[in-house]
Amino acid sequence: MTTEKLARQITDWMKSCVNDAGAKGIAVGLSGGIDSSVVAALAELTFPGDSLGVIMPCHSDPVDEEHAVMLADAIGIETKKAVLDPAYDDLLKVYGADAAAPRMALANVKPRLRMTTLYFFANSRNYLVAGTGNKSELTVGYFTKYGDGGADILPLGGLVKTQVRELARYLGVPDIIIDKPPTAGLWENQTDEREMGLTYEELDEYILTGRARPEVAVKIDAMNKRSRHKRKMPVIFEIQD
Repeated sequence: MTTEKLARQITDWMKSCVNDAGAKGIAVGLSGGIDSSVVAALAELTFPGDSLGVIMPCHSDPVDEEHAVMLADAIGIETKKAVLDPAYDDLLKVYGADAAAPRMALANVKPRLRMTTLYFFANSRNYLVAGTGNKSELTVGYFTKYGDGGADILPLGGLVKTQVRELARYLGVPDIIIDKPPTAGLWENQTDEREMGLTYEELDEYILTGRARPEVAVKIDAMNKRSRHKRKMPVIFEIQD
C-alpha cells in the first residue's frame, strides 16, 4: 500500500469516527514528538479548522514545546497552551509525595494530567480526543494507563513505528522531529528505547514478521503479557449461579 493511500484510509476512518459520535472535530496533545505530529497532521487534513493541538508542558524540556510550535506552524493547526507545572507540584503536595517516591509513580502523574487537560478542551468544543499511541508501543504496553492511553480514537494504533516515520515524511513533518530519539518526556534524558530495553527496529521486525533473536522475542512476549490489562477495559466480576 502506498503512503498516500494509507493516509487517505486513516483520514476517512477518523472522519467516520467523529461523525458517528456526533462530534465536530479532533483534539490532540502536541508533545513535539513524531507520533503526536503525525496525528495532528492527519487531524488537520481531516477536519481543517476543526482540529486543535494542545501543548501541555509539565516540567518539560523547552525543546519539546519549540518542536510542537514548529509542527503547528508547518501544518496550520490551531493550538492552545496549558502549563501544568503548578498543577503537578500541587498534586504532589496533596499526595504527600517527595523525591523519594517511586520515579514511575511520579512520572505517570504527568500524562494523566495531560489526559484530563486534553478532555477539557475536547469537551468544550465537542471534539473527540485522538491518542498518539502506535502499534509498537501498544504491543509492549509502553504507555500510561488512563494517561496517554486515555483517548477516544487511536489513528496510529495499527502502524508500527517505522510506518509512522514514513507517514510523517509524506505529511511534511519537519525532519528534526522525525529524526530525534523518541521520548515520552517523563524525566530528563529519558528515551523510549532505553526505557523499553529494545530498539524500535527489533520490536517492529518481530511484530511484522515474527523474527527476532530469542532473547528479544522472549522479552517482547513477556512485556505483551504483563501489559495485557492496559489494552482492555476493566475486567468485570460476574456473579456465578
